[in-house]
Amino acid sequence: MLPFIANYLSTHVWGPFRLLDSFMVLMGFGALLGAFLTWLLLPRLWDRLPHDHGKALTADGTASRGKPTGAGIILSTLAVAILLIVMPWSWRLLGVLLCLILISLFGYLDDAAKVSWSRTKKGLLDALVAVVAAAFFSEGQDVRVWLPFTQNVYWMSPLLFIPLAAFLLFICINVANCCDGIDSLAGSLATVSLLELAAFLYLVTGHNQFADYFGVPHYGSGASWAIMMVVSAGCLAGYIWHNAFPSAVLMGDAGSRFLGLLIGIGALATGNMLSFLIVAPIMLANGGGGLLKILILKALRKLGCDTRTPLRKFPNTKTPELYASDEEAARQNPIVRALHRVRFPLHDQCRREWGWSPAQVVVRFMLLQSFLSPILFLILIKLR
Repeated sequence: MLPFIANYLSTHVWGPFRLLDSFMVLMGFGALLGAFLTWLLLPRLWDRLPHDHGKALTADGTASRGKPTGAGIILSTLAVAILLIVMPWSWRLLGVLLCLILISLFGYLDDAAKVSWSRTKKGLLDALVAVVAAAFFSEGQDVRVWLPFTQNVYWMSPLLFIPLAAFLLFICINVANCCDGIDSLAGSLATVSLLELAAFLYLVTGHNQFADYFGVPHYGSGASWAIMMVVSAGCLAGYIWHNAFPSAVLMGDAGSRFLGLLIGIGALATGNMLSFLIVAPIMLANGGGGLLKILILKALRKLGCDTRTPLRKFPNTKTPELYASDEEAARQNPIVRALHRVRFPLHDQCRREWGWSPAQVVVRFMLLQSFLSPILFLILIKLR
């Protein structure tokens, strides 16, 4: 909205209002506003949120029962409201913002439910929102994309782009959700990813000269998508202030699913779907590794392998027939034994097997992602 009225305000009210037409100013203003409002309003609203039923565990092994959860609905609502103020409007933008609100709302309803929704129900809703978001992003037109290790640019039909983009968004949603297990971990990793996406969208694909220098397509909407990433990162900063260990409030599925879809949209905006692997490598390894482990174990089970978890990992279980004894585990396929040695999400491996504290997990994961992503970006745009 502000970009549309900047010229009028600068002409009839005050000359410096022309700065509201600057993408850099809009990013800074939106991020600061989002951080401040989230920091200010969360404590005043979280008593109205549902409370965690104890299904999540904090890193010291104590239940999170009783803490307000579902704060992601406040985070996403504030982010969308500010984006409507600072971003140029278009049907494409409004459609994407609608999908962001929907995915957060579905997550909130699950957070508020006394009995968690089934994986099938949540998966179907995630898939539906992913397809709608991909359709809005493509606007039913051919989409210009580029691939790593080549300078060729391709125009992809919406009939191909929408299912591929929807699959990417579905993966992003669930990977981010799997990372939400330690106070401020998902939010911190998402903040790093969003800022890296913003930098790439604004300084590379959104900048005509830099895009030409690096040999990637120039997207005129790059700066607009960068605003979306930075403003959302600002709102996350206000949330992390209250979520840092020991947390006072949890984002729940309402927040993690919102962040996953948002990062996926940012990856689509770069023109290269694989950029998600680059901006969120640790998030992908942490959350996506568990999804890959499940798929491999299911495939091995269909091949007749014994894929039961060793009983020693869950000695107090009430259903021991679902677990393999030490003798049975020793006779399992070597791949199965190797998979069972690693806990997923990886933050569980770090805190329970390696003894990392919650602060160590968050800081070390952030450092790894912060240093790894720029290196991968250089490989993506230079080895072509």
